[in-house]
Formats: sequence, structure tokens, C-alpha cells
Amino acid sequence: MSKPTLSVIIVNYNTLEYLSACLVSLYNSSLPDSEFEVIVTDNASRENPANVLKKKFPKVKILQNKTNTGFAKANNRGVKYCRGQYVLFLNPDTLVGKQTLRETVLFLEKNPQAAVVTARVNLPDGSLDDACHRGFPTPWNAFCHFSGLAALFPRSTVFNGYHLGYRDLDKTHEIDSCVGAFMMVRKEAGGSAGWFDESYFWYGEDLDFCYRLKKNGWKIFFLPRVSIIHYKGVSSGLKKHTSHISTASRQTKIRASQARYEVMRIFYRKHYNRGIYKWLSPLIFFGISIKERLSSYAHRF
Repeated sequence: MSKPTLSVIIVNYNTLEYLSACLVSLYNSSLPDSEFEVIVTDNASRENPANVLKKKFPKVKILQNKTNTGFAKANNRGVKYCRGQYVLFLNPDTLVGKQTLRETVLFLEKNPQAAVVTARVNLPDGSLDDACHRGFPTPWNAFCHFSGLAALFPRSTVFNGYHLGYRDLDKTHEIDSCVGAFMMVRKEAGGSAGWFDESYFWYGEDLDFCYRLKKNGWKIFFLPRVSIIHYKGVSSGLKKHTSHISTASRQTKIRASQARYEVMRIFYRKHYNRGIYKWLSPLIFFGISIKERLSSYAHRF
């Protein structure tokens, strides 16, 4: 049995209906299914999807965790079973365009300096999921984003480094980071970086991973000629555009909300808490705490 070119890893947590639709979109891809394998790591979903998946998608390899180990750890487990030269980290609440797998694989084959390529990630209303087109959250970029300066000057290279709003979204270009909802990685590069940092439970592992890859000299690319649809927030229940279809429990929502701000603290301590930035640390952490309290008040679970 020949090795596939691509390994697709999907971490599932209580999203069986969306996962099934995602898998259908994968197997309808223009990339022949002989050229890719799919590995689903289930984080102890209450719906226990294994039986359903085995019947509908017999080619899928299913790894079942006894507890919810978090996104980073579950993906890292999946990587151990990958046979492909490239690894696609894909969210279960996505639909993949027909040409998307083929085009992103071809891009990595033609660009050996690229560690990661992402497609255009669209929300259900057709707008861009801006997490797929990120700059790194330096203290200045984060300040401009959370203060609203980036929104006031969306095309500014000075004020909108957080989402790189000054770049042409219709052209292929290099970015700092993309979102783990669709992240195709050269296996060689991912292995050299040690894959995902398991300190991150729910969010932030993708940003941290890209940061380490770029620090090692690799490049990250945005490929807008192909796309996916992302029903963002189905697992967490925190996003307004999917809150009406999410089945997330109150406990899950609380944990997801807390994770968003813990990610900021972990990333800053790991990558920016030194040199001149170290003097800003008390102010940075104070700002994160204020933002966390305001968010908690706004959501009022």
C-alpha cells in the first residue's frame, strides 16, 4: 500500500453533524482519495462518533481519547499516525472547496521554503475569518487592535499589523500566522518545530506554532484562490454567528472563554517577556485582565 501525499487531522469535540459534512466535502475533493488519509482524534465527545464514522466513512482512522485533552495535544497525537509528506490540520466545522486540497498541496510542492499554507477561510456569510490572516500580537499590534485603532485605520501598516489589513487579500502573499481551522504543514518543518505546544488547551497553539516556524526561517503563506467555509465557534458556543446552532454546554462556554485570555498570557510570557517588552509586562497583563472581565460580563453565561 503506497503512502498518501497528504494526511488530514481533524480534532472532534461534540460536532458529529458538522464533522460528517466536512468529511463529505473532503471525499468530494478533486484530490483523489488515494492521495490522502484522514485521521479523526475525538476528545471524549458525549455523542461517541466512532460507530457512525466507521459505517459512513470506513477509510477514516479514528483515535478516541478518554478525556478532552485539548486541541494541541489531540492534534499531536494524530501526527504520530500520519504517513503523508504534508499534514493538514482541519476543523470539523468546515467545508472544503473542491480544488482546495489539490491547490494547497501543489503550492507546497512548488515552494520548498514554505512551511505552511492556508486557504481563504470564509465565515458562513462569506466574510473573511480574519484569524486566517494574522500578524503576530506584539504589544503595539495588540494595543492597536484592542483599542480600536486598527479598525479606524484598516489599511495602515502602522496601526493594523494585527490582521495585516494593508495586504491585498486577492493575491497570494506571506503572512505571520494562520488559523488551525485550515493549516497545511510541510511535515519536515512541523517536526523540526516540535509541532504544537500542549500548554495551549483550546486556542493559540496555531499562532505559537507559526511564530516558532518563522523564527526558524520558514515561511507562512495565504493562498486566496481557494477557500473553505468555517462555521466558527460551533464547539465553543462563543461566536454570535453560530451561537444558535452550537450545542456547547454552559461549562464548555466558560472554559472556552477563559482559554482565550489564558492564551494571551502564555504567548506573551513565552515570546515577549524579555528585553524592552519585559518592562511593559505589568501593563500588558493588567490589560488582559480588564479585557477578560469585560468579556465575562458581556457574555454572562
